[in-house]
Amino acid sequence: MDYEFLIKDLKLNKSQKAVGTDKGLAKIGDGIVNLTYSIAKSIYLTKNSPNNKILRTGMKVSKKILANALKNADLKAFALTRADAHDLADTAEALVAFVWLNKKISLDEIIEYLSQNLTGDLNIRNEEIKSATEAFTNLLKHIKKFLPIK
Repeated sequence: MDYEFLIKDLKLNKSQKAVGTDKGLAKIGDGIVNLTYSIAKSIYLTKNSPNNKILRTGMKVSKKILANALKNADLKAFALTRADAHDLADTAEALVAFVWLNKKISLDEIIEYLSQNLTGDLNIRNEEIKSATEAFTNLLKHIKKFLPIK
């Protein structure tokens, strides 16, 4: 099924703020981000399991991780001027959804990108936050070329 019609108006407008502040896109992106990170983390944990145990996890990515990744990727121009961490996280999610709905990146590619960019001991919360922030920063830098210029 073709679902590009969901972003047809945004593609015509091509405004950074219009894409980055769209609440509907952020909701779609929330699902994409949480699903892909959960699978990427499961892949990473399984590959690094000392006893080759298959480890599955379901994770909600924190707003702190996404907000910092958006800043690190130099994509704050897509957010509201006085955006808080929640708004910045929504913007990151909206950008992921926009690129995915434009069929410029697949779920498999997002999962692969995240899992390959995870490092350290993800069972230690501070290490996971640092690693996930870096992985999402790299993902956002990777998809930047598919986002509106102005």
